[in-house]
Amino acid sequence: METILGQDKAVQLAAVKPKKMSAWTYILKHRAFYLMLIPGLLYFLVFRYVPLAGSVIAFQDYNIFKGFTGSDWVGFQWFEQMFSYDKFARLLRNTLFISLYQIIFAFPLPIILACLLNEVRSMAFKRVTQTVLYLPHFLSWTIVFGLTYMMLSPAQGFVNHLIAMLGGEKISFLQKPEYFRSIIITSGIWKEMGWNAIIFIAALAGINPALYEAAKMDGANRWKQFLHISVPGLLPAIMILLMLKIGHIMDSGFEQIYQFLNPATYETGDVLDTYTYRAGILQGQYSITTAIGLFKSVIGFILLVIANRVSKLTTGEGLY
Repeated sequence: METILGQDKAVQLAAVKPKKMSAWTYILKHRAFYLMLIPGLLYFLVFRYVPLAGSVIAFQDYNIFKGFTGSDWVGFQWFEQMFSYDKFARLLRNTLFISLYQIIFAFPLPIILACLLNEVRSMAFKRVTQTVLYLPHFLSWTIVFGLTYMMLSPAQGFVNHLIAMLGGEKISFLQKPEYFRSIIITSGIWKEMGWNAIIFIAALAGINPALYEAAKMDGANRWKQFLHISVPGLLPAIMILLMLKIGHIMDSGFEQIYQFLNPATYETGDVLDTYTYRAGILQGQYSITTAIGLFKSVIGFILLVIANRVSKLTTGEGLY
């Protein structure tokens, strides 16, 4: 009888749910992890959230000496001026074209490169190739422009020497508007393709090797394994990075474009970022350049939300 009562009591105690830990107790228990979060939280607070207060400049006739509180409010005046600016359509068109070209041509190449490197069986060759492809990422755009100038210069450039040897006429590539976007996309691919492939190589490394072994036993060749194992394994990373790229479609890469841009190529190369630099930093028009920045942010946010919704409906993958 005592044994039965003891068993019933044990069952009752086991059925009692453990008491929930309070949030403060949980934080104290895992304080080491929360301490490690502090530098990252401070970074986002100081460099991401606090600067958002400066967005009010877009609605003021901002005076650097009066500050936020003393400057006069003008409402949407700067947005009206921005949309009525005679070169705004050109700036917007160039920004969108360069960003779209980067998505169409530059975005898929790191994926292809990662898949090709994943098929290499010689580890020594694979490591050497990866190192060589990573190196351009660590070069500044100033150095990349210098190398590009050495290749394309009409006087000493290798490409123009080759054209002259074949009987053609030398071309000033860097002064021709029609070549500007091609040069931007090509130099960007050369510099960042290897570095951008890292995340896709990591995604491929995370695929369970047993899936490939099972596919081999079922008679699947390398192409079938790529289509039915590698591609689905890469899809989550591809979709997330593509959505982030779409969210930054209004940011076409200021550093790169500024290095290559000159008055002769404004027609196809002048973008919102380079105009903002000239108007805001060089001419001190802080209000209208802040309005442009706010416009870019709103468009990027809307596109990101739309892309995330489309991704969830089509692939089930999304940012949130």
